[in-house]
Amino acid sequence: MIGEIASAFRQGDVVPYLGPGVTGLPGEAAPPSLPEKLVQELVAGATVPHKIRNNLTAASQYIENFKHRKTLTCLMAKAYAIDCPPSSFHEWLATQSQLPLVVHAWYDNLVVKAFASRKDWGLVQGVTQSEHFGDWVNWFRPDGSVVPTKEFIRDGSGAKAPAEAPEESLGWKTLVYEPLGAVWPASNFIVSDSDYVEVLTEIDIQTPIPDCVQSIRKGRSFLFLGCRFANQLERSFARQIMKRSSDKHWAVIEGALTKNEEKFLREQNIERIDASLAEFTAALSEWNLAAAAE
Repeated sequence: MIGEIASAFRQGDVVPYLGPGVTGLPGEAAPPSLPEKLVQELVAGATVPHKIRNNLTAASQYIENFKHRKTLTCLMAKAYAIDCPPSSFHEWLATQSQLPLVVHAWYDNLVVKAFASRKDWGLVQGVTQSEHFGDWVNWFRPDGSVVPTKEFIRDGSGAKAPAEAPEESLGWKTLVYEPLGAVWPASNFIVSDSDYVEVLTEIDIQTPIPDCVQSIRKGRSFLFLGCRFANQLERSFARQIMKRSSDKHWAVIEGALTKNEEKFLREQNIERIDASLAEFTAALSEWNLAAAAE
């Protein structure tokens, strides 16, 4: 199976979808790589009722409501301010310029750090309506500067249509898409209950997903790494981002699956690979390097 995936990688037919688990690949020095770890960081910096102290989105909403949105943003930025180098897999992935799209669905900056040695890529990042009302995404150059987009006429709800890709992005070999936002370059985070409600209200009709992402995914297979699909939020985002893509996908998930995960993988035709994430990513990069050397 890994030979098939490696071959699809070399042809640019795969969209890597990186979840929280990939953030943990550097080891103990890594920033929070699980929702459970992240919420601990947040509640350490703000008082939150005991019954929601282990619920990331609910705890974030409480902080936003009673301590202000800026407090939540600052706590998130602090949690991901750790100076951690990218893993060898992050570094290897950044060398794969044949991949037109990489989805990074977590809040760290390890992916963009790995891509820093390249100049032929760009970033599109989900933003929250509470801080960027009417916009669903922001675009950034490799140096972190904002790429201006055309203004759109707002509809009756006040929201804009999906932002078309800026003209300069057409020259990017790889687009990094961060649907949940991230710490770099501007501390944009979709993390509270209200953040998710705003996005999920529109995601079924694909409004928050950039047109270029919708175009690139057509006919391509997704490889889910470091993802679990135990809750509805994770499944909803994955389902909508991979919509209208290929009919064959893979997910590296080690150990027992929940019933909801089994059902989701079956419905989306995702072939599960029961393997250690660290071992699989090492094997994938080695397989591709060996094939390139032949």
